[in-house]
Amino acid sequence: MNVFMREMKANRKALIIWCIGISLMIASSMVKYAGISASGQSINDLLVQMPQSLKAIMGMGTFDLTTAAGYYGLLFTYLAMMATIHATMLGATIISKEERDKTAEFLFLKPISRTEIITSKLLASLVNLLIFNLVTFVSSILVLQKYSKGDAVIGEITRLMVGMFILQLIFLFIGTSIAAISKHPKTAPSVATGILLFTFILSLAIDMNSKIDNLKYLTPFKYFDAKNLMNAPGFEPVYVILSGVIIAILLRVTYVFYKSRDLNV
Repeated sequence: MNVFMREMKANRKALIIWCIGISLMIASSMVKYAGISASGQSINDLLVQMPQSLKAIMGMGTFDLTTAAGYYGLLFTYLAMMATIHATMLGATIISKEERDKTAEFLFLKPISRTEIITSKLLASLVNLLIFNLVTFVSSILVLQKYSKGDAVIGEITRLMVGMFILQLIFLFIGTSIAAISKHPKTAPSVATGILLFTFILSLAIDMNSKIDNLKYLTPFKYFDAKNLMNAPGFEPVYVILSGVIIAILLRVTYVFYKSRDLNV
């Protein structure tokens, strides 16, 4: 069995659980939206009375929560959080687990180079991310079309999913680069997750305090903000380019350090 298929099989169960989880989250959240709408409550009127800090923490932003698309925009913050946690953990563990589980000898006995090994692992990771993203995309369309009352939502969902996939790539390679650099494989997932939480909290802090808006370049969660992707300005070139640079650097770091590190077998 080659390394790619081995990694796909090893991550199959976890991927299925994550996909089921995010599908259920989308469905249950939109059912809640339907319940609130049917009750006749004016969600926007309630939001006006809420403090800005609470709205920022809940990711409410400037969405019109009386519409299914607006409510989904609010939900996207949490979908992106789930997607990046999955990507970060996948990136960190797909490299470090060989040392953690003492299975590195399995790879070294094969007549393949470290470059081939890491390439196969990364390809398996990308396929996992694509499947996760596609499941989220299809689930979102199926559920949202049910509650959108005929409004066109596919274009908005597509933009959100593209933004989410780029976020997934950034945090996947944050995980792989930390795992490649770290001399202690067990700590790689926790360090990578710590970085994810810091950037997410920073994005909330920016929403609460406009004085630190310049720090938005430090958190990928601000690169693909739902309210921008669903409306103007959409994808901002500076953030797309910055994301590409970050991904390229992290990918380079992953290869360089993985090929040169001493692995514990």
